[in-house]
Amino acid sequence: MKILMLSWEYPPVSIGGLASHVKNLSTNLIQEEVEVHLITQGAETVQKFAKEEGVNVYRIEKPEISTPDFLTWVMLVNFSFLEVANDLVKNIDFDLIHIHDWLAGFAGKCLKRSYQLPLLTTIHATESGRNHGIYNSGQQYINDVEWLINYEAWKVICCSHYMEDELHHLFQTPRDKIRVIKNGVDLDTFDVEVPAGFKEKYTSGKLIFFIGRIVREKGIHVLLESAGEVLAAVPDAQLVIAGQGPMLAELKEQAHGMGIAHNVTFTGYISDQEREYLYQVADVAVFPSLYEPFGIVALEAMASKTPVVVSGVGGFEEIVDDGRDGLKALPGNANSLAEKIIKILTDDQYAEGLRRRGYRKAVEEYSWAGIARQTKEVYEEVLAEYQQSAWRDLQVLSN
Repeated sequence: MKILMLSWEYPPVSIGGLASHVKNLSTNLIQEEVEVHLITQGAETVQKFAKEEGVNVYRIEKPEISTPDFLTWVMLVNFSFLEVANDLVKNIDFDLIHIHDWLAGFAGKCLKRSYQLPLLTTIHATESGRNHGIYNSGQQYINDVEWLINYEAWKVICCSHYMEDELHHLFQTPRDKIRVIKNGVDLDTFDVEVPAGFKEKYTSGKLIFFIGRIVREKGIHVLLESAGEVLAAVPDAQLVIAGQGPMLAELKEQAHGMGIAHNVTFTGYISDQEREYLYQVADVAVFPSLYEPFGIVALEAMASKTPVVVSGVGGFEEIVDDGRDGLKALPGNANSLAEKIIKILTDDQYAEGLRRRGYRKAVEEYSWAGIARQTKEVYEEVLAEYQQSAWRDLQVLSN
């Protein structure tokens, strides 16, 4: 089975969780005897083509002309995706096309219709969900593209039943067209030995860790609001916030205004190694999202044997069993969040139980090998239907 896959990002180009998802899925599909050809954005330090852990990776050059806005830039990148894909289709007999999110949507649609190949779409999040609604023309455009790729896809994959409901209600995507396949975690990645003295770089006390994009939907402002109550109970606590994004300056100002700046470290971008070390030394990992389609960061913490506190939204609802393998706070409620954090920081025996059961869940329920097998099953389902369809006849005629 030969798959043409399109993704906006792939390591080392990593903006959010999409890059790690696509890499882990692709490399594990190879183990399922699926031949993956992936087109993605380029990076200055890597080759235009390389075979990486069995995956054929083709990286486009960045458009050289200036663009008035991000949406125009995305369209130019899609044109570049098409240039590479058209050359590949001439020489490789692909079975289907698999795209990730709206950012590769137009290229995927054009390839589907040009070559009469079935299109599979994975939706990782929606514009409406990220912003709690659609409020301007740019958001409406993205929302419309998301509708389009849901419509064009033979099947749509999403990572949680929460997202299944969102796609059904937002785009009227039929439920029998949607397949829920949860995200996974690479356990080996988070089984690392931390150098001596690493934690002391940040604190000699309790360490509270957050990592993610620095945007409003991640609820970091709620975490800062909870810090006063947490510090009253645990004065030596240090909050480490890792990531980049448009809210960084605003959050730094919030911390200064609250008088807690000396208890908060904003790291900016950190390497994967630094991330893995921080998970290991953290006393609690906290993710107070206002919107979260899945929440792979919670799994990363569990795989690191770190107790987690999450907000009870979206995919977190399906990952964390409150009081058993993690704790859930009320979304947007700083007092509820502080209560959960304090419980973990002040009750070592309770925290140890959460840590142990969380790790067991990550091991038993969220392996990438199983996720790849489920994805291959969807591929096979699509191909079986395709073979019996008029679309297959159209491809034969075009050849």
